Amino acid sequence: MALKIRLSRGGAKKRPFYKIVVADARSPRDGRFIEKVGTYNPMVTVESGLRWTLDEERVKHWLSVGAQPTDRLVRFFADKGLVAKAAKPEQTKKPQPKAKAQQRAKDEADRAAAAAAETASAE
Repeated sequence: MALKIRLSRGGAKKRPFYKIVVADARSPRDGRFIEKVGTYNPMVTVESGLRWTLDEERVKHWLSVGAQPTDRLVRFFADKGLVAKAAKPEQTKKPQPKAKAQQRAKDEADRAAAAAAETASAE
């Protein structure tokens, strides 16, 4: 049985409130769970202590048993010191223009360099 530590959404429309739960990975997001280990209220300011509440001992227990936290919770648990901070993925290369556009840009750069060299030699 694969266990996940994840957020389960509650609250009203446009006023979310999340429970931090341990659940079977196959169960629905807001469905059946094994244990509630905390809450998250995104409507409260960041400075407030009520934004996140967490039973750290239970989280440590579930992590030791093999429960996998979601990406959002990994970031939060890393701030609390419960898990190692996840490494950021490498930046991907920016998309390059097609071959004709690259050739056109190269030709323009060559012309500009030749014009600059010509004006420099004329002076």
